[in-house]
Amino acid sequence: MQDINELTKIALIGQPNVGKSSLFNRIAQKRIAIVADIAGTTRDIRRHRVNVFEKEALMLDTGGIDETNDLIFSHVKRKAIETAKQADIILFMVDGKKLPDDKDKELFYELQNLGKTLALVVNKIDNDKEMERLWDFYEFGIGEENLFPISVSHNRGTKNLMDWLNRQLPEAYVEPTDEDEDSELSEDELDENYDEKIVDINEKEKEKDTRLRVGIIGRVNVGKSSILNALVGHERSVVSPIAGTTIDPVDEDYVFNGRDITFVDTAGLRRRGSIEGIEKFALMRTREMLEEANLALLVLDASEPFVDLDEKIAGLVDEYGLGTIIVLNKWDENIETFKKIEEEIRNRFKFLFYAPIIAVSAKTGRSIDRLKDQLLKIYDNYSQRITTSRLNEVIEHAIRRHALPSPNGAYLRIYYSTQFETCPPRIALIMNKPNLLHFSYKRYLINFLRDNIDFNGTPIHLVARKKGERDNDEDHMLEI
Repeated sequence: MQDINELTKIALIGQPNVGKSSLFNRIAQKRIAIVADIAGTTRDIRRHRVNVFEKEALMLDTGGIDETNDLIFSHVKRKAIETAKQADIILFMVDGKKLPDDKDKELFYELQNLGKTLALVVNKIDNDKEMERLWDFYEFGIGEENLFPISVSHNRGTKNLMDWLNRQLPEAYVEPTDEDEDSELSEDELDENYDEKIVDINEKEKEKDTRLRVGIIGRVNVGKSSILNALVGHERSVVSPIAGTTIDPVDEDYVFNGRDITFVDTAGLRRRGSIEGIEKFALMRTREMLEEANLALLVLDASEPFVDLDEKIAGLVDEYGLGTIIVLNKWDENIETFKKIEEEIRNRFKFLFYAPIIAVSAKTGRSIDRLKDQLLKIYDNYSQRITTSRLNEVIEHAIRRHALPSPNGAYLRIYYSTQFETCPPRIALIMNKPNLLHFSYKRYLINFLRDNIDFNGTPIHLVARKKGERDNDEDHMLEI
């Protein structure tokens, strides 16, 4: 796969509610950006790899540029123009059901002066009769070969636009490979190398799974977008004091100490009764993001008292079984206060007892590098595979320290233990009567595992099974 920084960048620019996110989804061939009739649904820059007739590119969906004094949209316009400057191809979209106005023309000429490959996309041309409106858009002074009447909702005219994009993009990238030396080997030699090849394939599969996918989650206005910007070292997410500025999850690829990380800034969550309009989409997107994530930063505001909503949001992290760091943002206090607030967090978020707590200041950059270091360590714990011999050694030691109970005189025996999944670690206890193993003893075993193996920041799923049971059989599982 081609490096993301080497891909041709295609930016979608235009006023609010002209259909940029709909076109973005159409080209990406999946519903990524939130689409709603409310102007200003998209506020941050959304990026996604797309394929245009086998040619790969990076699509950039920008927020609608609205010439108002609104604080959010002033940031949105600045980010959109900055994105246009970085792009190779600009698709300037307008609403074909309206006459072109001076604002559209001014924006178009500003983009034209950037010297980029530029197309004027007139959306909402739903039928042949509405094609007559196209003449009004020749006022922009663009050549017919770069003017595209389309209807994203009716999938009309989009093929012509895709054909044009295909002509602008460089030839498809071909992954460089070594010469296929195996073709010159005999069948016997191929058989001898078979196991080695399988190992190599498995190693490549592991490499695909080493990307850290970090969801940044918390209630509104705790500083999630500021945390993202501090982590990646530039303004990736629009920040304003207005609660609910982020709607779509905002993702950013980043490399730290040679490790690939994708950070995703999610919309701030409110109490269910306070969720309005497009924020309902935001909650749905947050859940979709958490399904794909493997780590989470639970952001809390250190300058305010914690509320019940913080616990409910933390419950989402627990629900999806993610490696977790609790991030105390807006931290300006001393260590004595930290010990006090740490005790409160441990009492309030008992189900995340395994998550380390890091106090940071996104504004000053305090402890941001420490936070990134901790993310790498926790992912290693989250994805680690403990050998069966090591697990059995620890479990046997635990049983010697505290013998298995005998409920109602029943004799319980653990034959052996083994880890059967990672991310998070899932460990099976193979035993004679799994349904009789009490919750408290399972908890004891998990705590003993934590004392002897580094599982900091990650939940452990402990499953009690009979011999011969499989993943799809009933499990007697404890997640802690």
